[in-house]
Amino acid sequence: MLSNPTAVTPVPGAGERPSRAVDDARRPEIEGLRAVAVLLVAVYHVWFGRVSGGVDVFLLITGFLITGSLVRSVERTGRMNTVAFWTRLLGRLSPAVGVTLLGVLAATLVFLPADRWRAALAETVAAALYYENWLLALNSVDYLAQNAQASPVQHFWSLAVQGQFYLLWPLLVAGAAILAVRLGWPLRRVVLAAVSGVFAVSLAYSVRMTATDQPWAYFDTGARLWELALGGLLAVVLPHLRLPAAMRAVMGWTGLVALLACGALVEVSTVFPGYAALWPTGAAVLVIAAGTTGYRFSADRLLSLRPLHFVAGVSYSFYLWHWPVLVCYLAVTDRNSASLLGGTCVLVLALLMAVATKRLVEDRARELTLTRPAPTWSLLLAAGFLLPVLTAAGGWTAHLDARDRAQEALVADPANYPGAAAGPMGSAPDLPIYPAPADAATDVAQTYADGCNQGIADSTVLECVYGSSTPERTVALVGASHAAHWFPALLAVAEQRDWQVVNLVKGACLFTDAPQTYKKAAYTSCAQWNASVMDRLAELRPDAVFTTATTTSLDTGAGFGSETVVQGYLDRWAELEALGIAVIGVRDTPRLDVNVPECVAAKGPSGCVGDAANSMAEQSPLEELSGVPGNVALIDLTDSLCRSGRCPTVIGNVLVYWDNAHFTATFSRTLAPVLGAELDRVTDW
Repeated sequence: MLSNPTAVTPVPGAGERPSRAVDDARRPEIEGLRAVAVLLVAVYHVWFGRVSGGVDVFLLITGFLITGSLVRSVERTGRMNTVAFWTRLLGRLSPAVGVTLLGVLAATLVFLPADRWRAALAETVAAALYYENWLLALNSVDYLAQNAQASPVQHFWSLAVQGQFYLLWPLLVAGAAILAVRLGWPLRRVVLAAVSGVFAVSLAYSVRMTATDQPWAYFDTGARLWELALGGLLAVVLPHLRLPAAMRAVMGWTGLVALLACGALVEVSTVFPGYAALWPTGAAVLVIAAGTTGYRFSADRLLSLRPLHFVAGVSYSFYLWHWPVLVCYLAVTDRNSASLLGGTCVLVLALLMAVATKRLVEDRARELTLTRPAPTWSLLLAAGFLLPVLTAAGGWTAHLDARDRAQEALVADPANYPGAAAGPMGSAPDLPIYPAPADAATDVAQTYADGCNQGIADSTVLECVYGSSTPERTVALVGASHAAHWFPALLAVAEQRDWQVVNLVKGACLFTDAPQTYKKAAYTSCAQWNASVMDRLAELRPDAVFTTATTTSLDTGAGFGSETVVQGYLDRWAELEALGIAVIGVRDTPRLDVNVPECVAAKGPSGCVGDAANSMAEQSPLEELSGVPGNVALIDLTDSLCRSGRCPTVIGNVLVYWDNAHFTATFSRTLAPVLGAELDRVTDW
């Protein structure tokens, strides 16, 4: 990401020679800027758990150097050898990437819990093939939300963006060169127009996407391309700038100070890459445009210091290593953030590994490509470093698949995996946990895969129907995710009794007309969704609505241990009574203070038993609830989850939760017999 894959030395075109102050054959301030950027990235990752804007600077520098190099190459030779460019670049970048990824695979096996292996393997392949940014975008990753749970190659998203830029940009410049010949215009004028168009379209798209779907925009190449294009614009216009040295000295300091302040003053990870990213990229433009001023106390003099140039020389490998070292440190120490001493050790170790990678791998590979410049050698070199990564990751994944198939055969026998039937403190055969912690996040209700559960932002009611097409009874499952995780159990009951289940669920949205919040902000889409759900229920007229009757959610403001019947529940139930619809209200389920799959993978089931008092009231709020409408039947299945205030995370060999609070689909299905018995008790169906 940080290396310059093409020659830095500019070759002047047919025009006048650029001013030494702004476009010299040596640009020491760019090397210093590169070092400052990578140190900002690492320091903010390690100690502040946020982003600094340094990656945006790398993108701009890449655009600046690559655009300038490509334009000068066309001016010098009159042609664009895109194949040679791509193969040479691949030969330079792949060795360090391959060594890092092999190290990551080894570290994943040794230091990370098994529940993180599959994600790490999938992302390792994505990193090696330069599509990590799209994988993260599709997974809607909240970058840096939890360093301790992040993939050890998550930072490769920016390398993927640059890799895609490297594919596009030679074609853009080549197209501009062809157009320039046909129009008889100077090459730089056409390149300026083309790059300006990319900049404008990408920036407009970035602003819009950041406002509507920021997690996606953060990794979207289209929303990032303007940052590289801005560097390209600077490369084209910089030789024509003639600015006084005093002005450039001010520009240099302004840019450097602005860059250093960016991460501290702006929550980069939540507002980038829209217009806010103009802050760090603009700061870098000022530093580069300032060039070498000749002033003793100038920013470029500071950026030319030897220690910074040493860091710049290993910056590519340092960037590659710092993140996996940090992730492994946090996993081993069971921390969410680094201590001062621990973080210092992370940075020192990453720097030592970077120096070794630079001298033993990068430099040796560079020597080979120089002595054997044919594209075939660069391709063979890249294959030699990347194929072992892909082979190891593929083989490991195949092994996990085979293990899972063997376990599926065991799961087919209910006696092996009784789940809730064994009871919270019951016994079961000594078999591996199912689902395996590594796969827990995918063991969710079918409704998620079917796209039937509404997300946070939208208020449109998503309705999906399951079960009998000519049902004896119709039950509507309504509410938030803690209603949704009852779906597998409810559907199992429905299929046994020729019922139909209508799924009406929205994340974090309780079934009430009272105002709600999400992450301490007004949850307006929830209110709109609730109103629309009531309209739909009035049309549908199901026999009953199955929903939560209490909540342990922190968004109620009550906090842990303050389980409550939410304001508006009774009023909502009364509205349903007026429509002739029964209500089956189930007591909410525990919320543990750990990520269950991670904890079980690291400590085993016995080391991950939850305390009911952390989220549940000592006595159910439903027991003395007054004013309950006559259409309401209340049930409490807590005894199937906890005993004597202790809530196991594995019951009957089945993993109970896929995160800290939501049932796995497998465990939910094992609750079907007890749920069916409770429904028989409280209804006359």
